[in-house]
Amino acid sequence: MVTRQREERRRPSARRNTPVRSHRGRRPLTARTRTGTGLSRRRGARRRWIALLSVLTVLTLVYLVFFTSFLGVRSVEIEGAAAVPADQIRAAAEVPDRKPMMLIDTGEIAARVMRLPGVASVDVSRSWPSTLDITVTERTPIAFFTGPGGVHLVDSTGLDYKTVQNKPDKLPELSLAHVAPDDAATRSVTAVLASLPQSLKDQVTAVRAKTPGGVEFTLANGKIVRWGSADEPDRKMKVLSVLMTRDGKIYDVASPELPTVS
Repeated sequence: MVTRQREERRRPSARRNTPVRSHRGRRPLTARTRTGTGLSRRRGARRRWIALLSVLTVLTLVYLVFFTSFLGVRSVEIEGAAAVPADQIRAAAEVPDRKPMMLIDTGEIAARVMRLPGVASVDVSRSWPSTLDITVTERTPIAFFTGPGGVHLVDSTGLDYKTVQNKPDKLPELSLAHVAPDDAATRSVTAVLASLPQSLKDQVTAVRAKTPGGVEFTLANGKIVRWGSADEPDRKMKVLSVLMTRDGKIYDVASPELPTVS
């Protein structure tokens, strides 16, 4: 019995034989947790700084564009002007110097330039960083009439837009009771003139019309063409070309199916 107890005391303990795992080279879980939290915090702080800098950049750009002259108007370019002086267009446009480009109301500028009698249309655009482009289409006279103040020029819309002192060359004189875009006889006359080929239009010296369907014009050789309404211009022109080969004073193509020469 004593011998057995001595053998048991000599037997190594099972606890001593249990292999001990080595943790060499690995940090404790708590240390790893603290490190991960630190990295997350640094990344979060970096994101917040980036977001803040982005907001500050946007605010700075907005301030420069809308509230300073950094991108303000420094020049106004005029295109398409010939009869209307460019300085007159600039004066009518009233573009504020150094005003931020983004705050420029191009519609208002165009409306002011459109008040000039010789301007038919206006386009206003921004040319970055500091130029405003104003492109105008001028009115082109197609006829004239003599009235108060001198010789009145009329464009293709029937508008009496300008008064000069001398009669223009190669433009027919209008003989109408009233000249205006909303006048039916005026609209008919302007439509007829617009439909004529240039070769014939250059020969017209005078145009008359008491009614929209009674347009007639006189040529440089003294012959008279009774054109009628503005309808069927191509057909009337073909018939007139044949009639003009005959001798006569008055060539009537108001009814192209029944033309006459007298």
